[in-house]
Amino acid sequence: MDRNDTQKTLATWFNFKFRLLIGGIVVGLLSGSVVVLFRFVLEEALERVLEFYHYQLRHMWIVPLWFVILVIVGCVTGMTVKKQPAISGSGIPQVKAVLQNKLHMNWWKALTAKFLGGAISIGSGLSLGREGPSIQIGALTAQGFSRLMSKSKTEENILITCGASAGLAAAFNAPIAGVIFALEEIHLNFSPLILIASLASSLVADFVSKEFFGMSPVFHFMNVGPVPLNQYVHLLILGIIVGIMGVIFNKSIYAFQDFYQKMTWLPAPYRPILPFVMSGVLGLSMPLLLGGGNGLVNDLITDSFSLKFLLVILILKFLFTMFSYGSSAPGGIFLPMLVIGALIGVMYSKFINGLWGMPVLSESSFLILAMAGYLTASLKAPITGIILITEMTGNFTNLLSTGVVCLVAYMTAELFRSHPVYEVLLERFLHQRKASGETEQSSSKVILEVPILQGSRLDGTQIKDFQWPAHCLIVSVKRGSDEKIPDGQMLLLAGDYLNILTSSRHAAYVHDCLREPAGQSTDWIQGIPNEKP
Repeated sequence: MDRNDTQKTLATWFNFKFRLLIGGIVVGLLSGSVVVLFRFVLEEALERVLEFYHYQLRHMWIVPLWFVILVIVGCVTGMTVKKQPAISGSGIPQVKAVLQNKLHMNWWKALTAKFLGGAISIGSGLSLGREGPSIQIGALTAQGFSRLMSKSKTEENILITCGASAGLAAAFNAPIAGVIFALEEIHLNFSPLILIASLASSLVADFVSKEFFGMSPVFHFMNVGPVPLNQYVHLLILGIIVGIMGVIFNKSIYAFQDFYQKMTWLPAPYRPILPFVMSGVLGLSMPLLLGGGNGLVNDLITDSFSLKFLLVILILKFLFTMFSYGSSAPGGIFLPMLVIGALIGVMYSKFINGLWGMPVLSESSFLILAMAGYLTASLKAPITGIILITEMTGNFTNLLSTGVVCLVAYMTAELFRSHPVYEVLLERFLHQRKASGETEQSSSKVILEVPILQGSRLDGTQIKDFQWPAHCLIVSVKRGSDEKIPDGQMLLLAGDYLNILTSSRHAAYVHDCLREPAGQSTDWIQGIPNEKP
């Protein structure tokens, strides 16, 4: 390592902590503003498209012309993804790859492409959510701020996490969920340092969002009371159902990605044409299935749908989501997942009420519970599921019952050995890049923060007794509020945070080498060929 560069990185590490709070606030303002603009464009575009479908039903001669436009728009989307592959899908796996130093993006090109591609795909009615693109847009905005301000690589990574949390907060008016998701799913540890910065960023972004869109939660439910204790057996059954359905959702996502890859007769840039044409058919026949679906969730409470009709909606929404996401069109899966979960919850309560011949179960309550459980089963992030649904619905009366459903759904997914969907999508994305011969050449210095978990190999081990990977230097060990300079005799304990200096070129290797000894799972990810390095 270059001596001057190393000294500069270490000096930055010990001094920049006091700047992170301000940095998080600035990132929250910038990322929140960009995501609010993105959200506004999506809502306006989808509203205009829905109005145009109503117009077409009265002027059928326009329909063929509209389908020609959809084909062209699908081609434009595919070409955009071809030029900027990192904007495909939700963008969350790409943000994780950046933080693991496995992906480099030109921030302003990726930001522009993701904004336009997401606006076209979601605004045209594809069954994709705004949360994934919002998280990636927030992260890219934070990365741009870091680059313009010449921040160190270490500080840049923390600000990217702040941008991701701000993106989710602004997308869903859910600041706490934004922080929890960024730490639980993206950064993979609850570092107090990053927690404070990302919380500041998320709160500021939520303030910007509420200033523009108002104080109301995304989903509007009235008079939702707590689930009675004598109905908790239904929570166990519902948790198992949404757990199994969450596993099916994940496996279907991977299967449809493989399905598109096998369509050799249709070049990759033209594959988004298929879901765009499907959106045209559904827009004329069943427009409530278009877009992410937050409007549909509200309709499930205000309108009285039959059980058979709900089953039709569930199947069509599921398939439309698979075709939309599998095509690599820019867009997320959070909102479609929530809609599918909501449908399962309402169908379950209607079925039980039908058996009893009276409204025993509250459809609103079970809708909320099923959304949280379904999200948990897919993401394997129960805390995010509980907090996100609570903030999105503005309902705090069912925290206990939500926790029960999420726990059962999580353990059901564990029983089927299901992996977190974004972990698998990340591995598939990296495998695809590796197959295409793309490599990173960055050599800047970075400090990795590695938490030691209870019962791991590093727990109770002296530093000198462990075979550390090459190209890394332990510069400090954070234990509680103390930061210790280590030596070979130091005994590592659960709860310690290792601050490890390395180059960004070797950061991914060092990170992967230390995951298992520190207590993080390194199980083989399903759907990826098990190749030896």
